[in-house]
Order: sequence, then C-alpha cells, then structure tokens
Amino acid sequence: MKIAVVGATGLVGTKMLQVLKERNFPVTELIPVASERSVGKEIEFKGKKYKVHSMLDAIVAKPHIALFSAGGSTSLEWAPKFAAAGTVVIDNSSAWRMDPTKKLVVPEVNAHVLTKSDLVIANPNCSTIQMVVALEPLHKAYKIKRVVVSTYQSVTGTGVKAVDQLMNERKGVKGEMAYKYQIDMNAIPQIDVFMDNGYTKEEMKLVNETKKIMGDDAIKVTATTVRIPVMGGHSESVNIEFEKEFDVNEVITLLKNTKGIIVQDDIKNQIYPMPMNAHEKDEVFVGRIRRDETQAKTLNMWIVSDNLRKGAATNAVQIAEYLVANKVHPF
Repeated sequence: MKIAVVGATGLVGTKMLQVLKERNFPVTELIPVASERSVGKEIEFKGKKYKVHSMLDAIVAKPHIALFSAGGSTSLEWAPKFAAAGTVVIDNSSAWRMDPTKKLVVPEVNAHVLTKSDLVIANPNCSTIQMVVALEPLHKAYKIKRVVVSTYQSVTGTGVKAVDQLMNERKGVKGEMAYKYQIDMNAIPQIDVFMDNGYTKEEMKLVNETKKIMGDDAIKVTATTVRIPVMGGHSESVNIEFEKEFDVNEVITLLKNTKGIIVQDDIKNQIYPMPMNAHEKDEVFVGRIRRDETQAKTLNMWIVSDNLRKGAATNAVQIAEYLVANKVHPF
C-alpha cells in the first residue's frame, strides 16, 4: 500500500502522518510530498526516514492513495494528474467540495456514496465535519428543517502563522500577523473572506456542504463563524428545528449510540465538551443538550472536536480506511 501525503510538512500534513501511524494504516511505502523548497529534506515515519518528493516524482511512483493538504490551487492543478495515473486522491482543500462530479464525504454519514470510479474525493471543511456527525442520527430520526450554528474556532484552523501570532501576543512579542487584528484576548467574527451576501466563505461552507453531505437540499442552514484564541479544537453552538417531535432523553441515547460521538452532558457536575479536552482525540463531543423553550420541536446542542484531527487529518484517513476495507478502489 503506497501512500503519498501531499503537503507533508504543513500543520495538517504532519497530523495526517501522525494519524496514519496511530491508526496503524497499512502503509508499506510512504511518499511524502511538499513544495520545491522542501524537496530532499527528510521526515520520520514509524522509525524510518523518508525523503520529501516533488509532485512529479510522486506521480511517477504511482501511489495507491494520495492524501492532499496543500491548498486549493495546488489541488486543482495536481489532483487530476495523480488521478490520471490511477491514484485515489483524498483532498483536504476546498477545491473540489462543491464540484457536482466529486463526492464530499464524512464516513459516519455518507461513505456509502463512494464508488471505484471516484478518483478525487473531497474532505469537507473542519467545522462542517463535526456538525454533520452529530446531525445525521437526528436527521434520520426527526428530519431536520433548519439549523442555526455559531462557531468558536481554534487558531490552528488558520495554520502555523496564526498559532505563532497567538503565542507571540501571549508573550508580548511583536511578530508576523495571520489576522488583521490581535487574536489573544479577542474574538474575530470573520473566518475567510466576505461574500456578496454579507456572509463569509466559511459560513457559506457550513450552509452548502451540510446539504451535500447529508443529501438533503431542503435543510436550511444559517451560520456565524468566529475565530477565538484557543488551540485544542472548534466549538459550535447549534440550534436545530425538526419536523417531528422528539424526547430529549431519546436524543441523548441516539447520540450515545452513534459511532464517533462521545456525549459529555452532566450539568450537575459541570461536565460538557471543551476544546482543551477534545485536543488530540478523533471523536466528536456533544453536550448541553436541551430543548429550545421558545420554539416547538427545536433542540440546542454544543459540539466540539479537534479540527486538525476529525476536522481534517482523521476524516481523510477514515475515508482511506473505508476504501481499503470495502475494496472501493481501482487498485
């Protein structure tokens, strides 16, 4: 099993290598790929050293699966070239997510849509992934009409530059700015660029990707996304209106019985999901589960997950695991 990791030296690429190792994915040959300036450098994986390849060299090596985390423009240029060589590309950028010819996959929700002819598979946005994992069992049971989501997102979602900015600000050191404003002691209600409708690109990703992954264009989603000075993961306050009536205890049981979810909902002991506890975990944590008392058939929940793991690297590796376990691949 030849596996390429494209963007192997970046924040998500490094996490992909870590997750491949931890989950004991059957890698027999690793092909790390990065930008030209990193070619020839060495990275370590499972105690062995591997030289970083160029894109062209990696294609010639014909990996079975390539995990991409190198940005949208890189993916648009190179994913089709890998696919043309027979490699299945699982891409973490936004490049292919809303392409009607490409599948957008969260394994717990819609892995069944994958076929052997899918050579470029899109990994969804981090904030969308954790939300749909929690929404899917509830949608099956009660049919979702509308979702109102506000996110509280980690600086790690922006990358190393943002982590450095936060740490520099904590120390009182001047440095390169990932954001227009200070992030320490602050909350920035803008993630990505603003669109013509006044929403940010991140907010519209939550709207559009949720419908595509859950296979239901009738679900209405409205979002506000906010960057906050935390590291461990993204948090989401989610208000869900259903078509059918529900029982809160039944909702909790449903979520507890859903693979990939851990319910932390013990208000007597002040136990609820927090990013510092989700850090380096693969699960989606759900708590503060309660009825919205202002509107019929409506529920409030708090959803937290490590955005570099389930929100990116782990989800991509889980797609690869599904392809291999179910022989849904051309190799």
